[in-house]
Amino acid sequence: MFKRLMLCLLVLTAPAAASAQTVPQNREQAQMSFSPVVKQVAPAVVNIYTRRVVREQPSALMADPFFRQFFNRSQGVPQERVERSLGSGVIVRPDGVVVTNNHVIRNSQEITVVLSDRREFEATILGIDERTDLAVLKINTGGAQLPVLTLGDSDALEVGDLVLALGNPFGVGQTVTMGIVSALARTEVGLSDYRSFIQTDAAINPGNSGGALVDIQGRLIGINSEIYSQTGSSVGIGFAIPSNMVKSVLGKITSGGKAQRPWLGASGQAVTAEMYQSLKLDRPMGVLINGITKSGPAEAGGLRVGDIVTGVNGKPVDDPEAMRFRIAMLTVGSTAELSVMRGGQPTSVTLKLASPPETPARDAWEVTGHNPFAGAKMANMNPALADEVGLESVEPGVTIIALKPGTIAARLQFQPGDIVLKVNRRPIALVSDLKAALDDKPQVWELTIRRQGQTFNLSIDN
Repeated sequence: MFKRLMLCLLVLTAPAAASAQTVPQNREQAQMSFSPVVKQVAPAVVNIYTRRVVREQPSALMADPFFRQFFNRSQGVPQERVERSLGSGVIVRPDGVVVTNNHVIRNSQEITVVLSDRREFEATILGIDERTDLAVLKINTGGAQLPVLTLGDSDALEVGDLVLALGNPFGVGQTVTMGIVSALARTEVGLSDYRSFIQTDAAINPGNSGGALVDIQGRLIGINSEIYSQTGSSVGIGFAIPSNMVKSVLGKITSGGKAQRPWLGASGQAVTAEMYQSLKLDRPMGVLINGITKSGPAEAGGLRVGDIVTGVNGKPVDDPEAMRFRIAMLTVGSTAELSVMRGGQPTSVTLKLASPPETPARDAWEVTGHNPFAGAKMANMNPALADEVGLESVEPGVTIIALKPGTIAARLQFQPGDIVLKVNRRPIALVSDLKAALDDKPQVWELTIRRQGQTFNLSIDN
């Protein structure tokens, strides 16, 4: 807080000083530098190199012996190609625990961590959390203690705060850039499902992913994750995963090996400028609850359809993504106090968070054969599965959870999240019902599908 006041003071007194400019009398007066902060934090920022071998199948033409005789014989056999990628990471524990982005190490077969002093270590994966795009690695230091970054409180950040970004952009080596916090709680962008990014104009480029965003006290306040760019390089819009989410995921992975998140059991939509007056609000704010899962934490705590959630444990939320992010920061078994507007009056709802249940059993099934759903992976939807695949609402029924490219189901443009209600007028409640219905061989398949709340009737020739 003192440094912020000092910065404001310099700005306010600048006009007066301009009328009496003097030459700096010593080096200290002439030099403004972040080098003390960089010296403190740089040893804890690492470069990450990954390697994997990709086996490429020959083309259909080269698979034919007749054509292969006219070419090099090696062109008709599978070829192996080595893919390499690079990124950055942050040492967060002195025994060699490193945090980076999941997309930096995804599908890698070998991971090498290079310290700022050029020591190299092979790394193993302690755990990944695809939903937040975070990964936790471990390197064997042989008992040596490594420099670490202290995790700061990302909720204490304010727009305009100075920040430094450290990483390995374009593989040129460790680099430091400086900027400010441009915005907080950005939820409209991101590779992850739990989005509430810190936006900064500190230059972030390919290779910076997984690197550190630090404040001027040298505390880690974010993991640099993405950029917005039409050219592939920095245009001054970068995004970092807040350190408080990093703390949550790190604690869960290092204690149990999996980032298990609590379940609210409610879904909603952002209150828009067209809605707020009819909802008796002063301005567009909060999340309008439009769905409550039976026997879930929200129902047990007294949350109602029509309530407007404006905050979680004192932290404001303006859209469903922000609400999900705040709930995801908490632990299973903990309580959450929701700030709620109900009938135009403020109130609060306290509820105990639980793990999403596996009820009914998902009974996942990959459909084969010659039918409209061939190539789709179907399952009985339940809260645990909905959380796993990133669906906000839990609508019971047999749901498409994955599609194989090029299959019948993909060509018919089915989508993950589609719910099968009927097949040839037969109601479908469970995967077993769908299996029985697809055993028929009709001339025309008559399907009833629900997608994002809308119901469609389809007729498809067999």
